[in-house]
Amino acid sequence: MPENKIALAAEGTKAPAFSLPSSTGETLKLSDLKGGAVVLYFYPKDNTSGCTLEAQEFRDLDREFKKAKTTVLGVSPDSVESHCKFIAKQKLTFTLLADEDHALAEKYGVWGEKSLYGRKYFGVHRTTFLIDRNGKIARIWTKVKPKGHAAEVLEAARAL
Repeated sequence: MPENKIALAAEGTKAPAFSLPSSTGETLKLSDLKGGAVVLYFYPKDNTSGCTLEAQEFRDLDREFKKAKTTVLGVSPDSVESHCKFIAKQKLTFTLLADEDHALAEKYGVWGEKSLYGRKYFGVHRTTFLIDRNGKIARIWTKVKPKGHAAEVLEAARAL
């Protein structure tokens, strides 16, 4: 397999624009969210243990993110249909974006080679971006551990 040559988007730079199908049935653009902060969290797959825990923690802090004028968006290569089932099952309160061709993950530098039980494959590296009200990347979390992550992101969003 070719090596992952994609560079991670950098703090302090303009967040790469996107336009993706969302769990609301509409196409969502980053430019639609001007005026507020955005949490863009990339995760590997709907309905898997770590991804479910991460989503539940963002859900449980939804009211606090809204008070901080911050929109939470989850992004994975799953389809809109898969996202809708995940939202219903977990009672999620935020929008999920379908990046089926992983173009957005590549733009943000979070698509790359992974290894599971010795098998190499390409997938999403769990990473979160906090985008400020001016559209710049304020903070990046790489190699995210799901437990407690949403609270850490909320603290950073409140400081913007």
